[in-house]
Amino acid sequence: MNVYLATILVILVARLLLEIIVETLNLRHLKETLPDEFQGYFDDKRYRKSQEYLRDTTRFGILSSSFDTVVPIIFMLVGGFNWVDVIARSAHLGDILTGLIFTAILLLGQLLLSIPFSLYSTFVIEERYGFNKTTPRTFMLDLVKGIVLTALVGFPILAAVFWIFATWSDVAWLYSWIAVSMFQIVMVFAAPTLIMPLFNRFKPLEKEELRDAIQTYANEQRFAMKGVFEMDGSKRSAKSNAFFTGFGRSRRIVLFDTLIAKHTIPELVAIVAHEMGHYKKQHITQGILRAILASGITFYVLSLFIGNEGLFAAFRMDHISIYASFVFFGFLYSPLAMTIGVIENAISRRHEFEADAFAATTTECSDSMITALKKLSSDNLSNLTPHPFKVFIEYSHPPVLQRIQALERIG
Repeated sequence: MNVYLATILVILVARLLLEIIVETLNLRHLKETLPDEFQGYFDDKRYRKSQEYLRDTTRFGILSSSFDTVVPIIFMLVGGFNWVDVIARSAHLGDILTGLIFTAILLLGQLLLSIPFSLYSTFVIEERYGFNKTTPRTFMLDLVKGIVLTALVGFPILAAVFWIFATWSDVAWLYSWIAVSMFQIVMVFAAPTLIMPLFNRFKPLEKEELRDAIQTYANEQRFAMKGVFEMDGSKRSAKSNAFFTGFGRSRRIVLFDTLIAKHTIPELVAIVAHEMGHYKKQHITQGILRAILASGITFYVLSLFIGNEGLFAAFRMDHISIYASFVFFGFLYSPLAMTIGVIENAISRRHEFEADAFAATTTECSDSMITALKKLSSDNLSNLTPHPFKVFIEYSHPPVLQRIQALERIG
C-alpha cells in the first residue's frame, strides 16, 4: 500500500477514535448531584436538561464526525479527487483558475453534504432545548453570504498564494506567509466594520444607565474605544455572549441583546471588564502573533509536500499540481494542527484566568463576575463537570467551576 495513503487513513481513523474516546469519557464524567456552587441557579429539572443537551449534542457530533471521516476516505479511494480535477482542467483556464475551480467544487460538495447536519443541529436539537431563534430565511441568507464572502475574499488570497508558489518555488512559503499575515492583520480591522455587519445588526447601546456604567469603568481604566454596541444575537440563538473587536480607538464593546436582557448592570460591567482584561494583558496581540507564527509553520511544512508524487498517487491523481497539493496536504497536517490547537487552548485557558482576575481586581468585586458566570452556565446549559481530558484537548476556557473557585480566592 502507498505509504501516504496508509498514513492518511491512519490519521483520519485515529482522529475519529480519539474524538469518540474523549466524548465517551466526558459523558461518563457527568455528576448526578448538582455542584453546591450552582444551588439557586439550576434546579434539578434544569440540571438534568443540561445533561440531556450534552448527550444529544455529543451523539450528534460523533455521528457528524463519522460521516466527515467516511466520506473523504471513500471519495479518495474511488478516485473522486481526480474526477474533480478532470472537470476543472476541462475548462483550460490556466493553473491558477483551474486551482480555484478545483477548490470551489470540493468546497461546494463539502457544503452541500454539511447542510443536512446543520439543519438538524439548528432546527431540531437547538430548537428542542429552546435555543434556536434562526428562521429558515436567516439560515439560507447566512449560507449565501458565506459563499459570496468566500468567493470575494477567500479566493483572491488563495489565487495569490497559488501564483506565489508557481513563481518562487524555493521561497514561496515565506512570501505566502508574509502575504497571508498581512491579510490576517487587515481583517482584524476590516471584520468589525465590513464583515460582521453583513450577518448581524449592531447599534449603539440604548440603555443609558448601563452605557454610563461601562463608559465610567472604561475611563477609569484609561481604555480608549469607539463605543458600546448591542448585537442582535437573538436573531439566531437564545445563548448569550460578549466580545471586543478592533484595535486602538476603533475598539468597540459588543454585547448580545440576550446577555443584556438576563444580567444586572454590575454583572455586565464585570463581563466587559473581563473582555477588557484580554486587551490590557496583551492577550489579543499575543493571539494574533501566535496565529501568524502558526501560519508560517503551516506554509513551511506545506512546501515540503508540493508536487509530491507519492502523495498524488495516494489520491489516484493523473496530474500533479500546486493547487491539489494544498488540499492533499490538509489531510497530513491534521496531527500538527491538533497539537497546535492543544497548545493554543492551554494558553487561552491561562489567559481566561488572568482576565477573570483583572475583572475582579479592577471592579473590586468578584461576586459580580461569579454570578455572571453562574447565570451564563445556566442560560446556556453548560456542562459543569467536563472530563479533564476533554478540557485538555478542546477547551479554550477553563471549566466554570475552576473559574469560580479562582475568583473566590481573590475575594
